[in-house]
Amino acid sequence: MKAISSELRQAFAVTEELRVVINYGNPILAHRPVSGDEPQGVSVDIARRLAQALNLRLRLVTVDTAGFAVKAVENGEADVGFFAIDPVRGAQIAFTSPYIIIEGCYLVREHFPAYALGDIDVAGNRIAVGEGSAYDLFLTREIQHATLVRAPSSPAVVNTFIEQNLEIAAGVRQQLEADRSTKPGLRLIEEPFMQIRQAMGVPKARGQQASIWLDDFIRGLIAEGFIHQALSRHSIIGVTVP
Repeated sequence: MKAISSELRQAFAVTEELRVVINYGNPILAHRPVSGDEPQGVSVDIARRLAQALNLRLRLVTVDTAGFAVKAVENGEADVGFFAIDPVRGAQIAFTSPYIIIEGCYLVREHFPAYALGDIDVAGNRIAVGEGSAYDLFLTREIQHATLVRAPSSPAVVNTFIEQNLEIAAGVRQQLEADRSTKPGLRLIEEPFMQIRQAMGVPKARGQQASIWLDDFIRGLIAEGFIHQALSRHSIIGVTVP
């Protein structure tokens, strides 16, 4: 990668500190520390590499939902973040190329009469979604007949689904599979309803040079195998690296 100019560095961080928002709401990307004080996960590993590449100190800004992560970057509380690409978020945030692709799926009770995607969007069906998540934004545009019921976060979706006796839960495949393993009588509809393209993002106000450089940075990590290695290191399976 080319040498970093002072102008580029200042586009990412006005001071010598790079603030990167980490979302605990997506367990594929980050999780709370088991020991020590810092979060862990694929996004944290990428954040460290980014700060190193820019020769800046790293400060991790942790939040519990994707919606809060978006607001942190849009409001200037963080310089860079990790997001699913979505046109609503794209109004203010410039996204890189995706570095992993995750599947969004549905979870139902074992005997509920839904076995394919066409069985979901039916009047009377209520779908639990994580408020402000990528699949919430997607289903808000796509669902015509069923009703969306918003849980406070993605990890809370299945509990909301059970507690409110809803018909369907929507979420990231790995999260739903983990919840299903601890709660008997649930079934995953195998066909995904969407492909969630995870990328990095920087405010468009930081300028085109910053967004182009960040995209090159992510492409470089993919090419050198860093993303594959990080997924393996954190025992993440079932995702695709473009």
